Amino acid sequence: MFTLRNACFPEVPAIEVEAAADLTAMHICIPRHLANQLRLEQRDQREVTIDDGTTQQVPYVGPLEIRFKNRVGLAGAIIVGNQLVLGAMAMADMDLVVMPKDRKIDVNPANPNFACTIVK
Repeated sequence: MFTLRNACFPEVPAIEVEAAADLTAMHICIPRHLANQLRLEQRDQREVTIDDGTTQQVPYVGPLEIRFKNRVGLAGAIIVGNQLVLGAMAMADMDLVVMPKDRKIDVNPANPNFACTIVK
């Protein structure tokens, strides 16, 4: 279970929601109804390519605080789809992995206590 919060307005109630991982996506994808509940402000527009190859302009909102177990991340999100989807950048930022056996998201077992990253 993931906890979402508006990073600019902490008085807006947090939302707990399940998420899917899509390592072919780069960004966090959030449904409009969750963005509205969190009162996330549109910062820009993004052109996105959908699975069927078509493109469309979508709102880019944020900043979004996302928590999972002992991890926290801050990011912008695109409003598209009907479920919360974590893309590759969010997964890497929070040092999360997809567990192949049960296809669930979890903290990186190589770094169970805190998120690690590579900086060069």
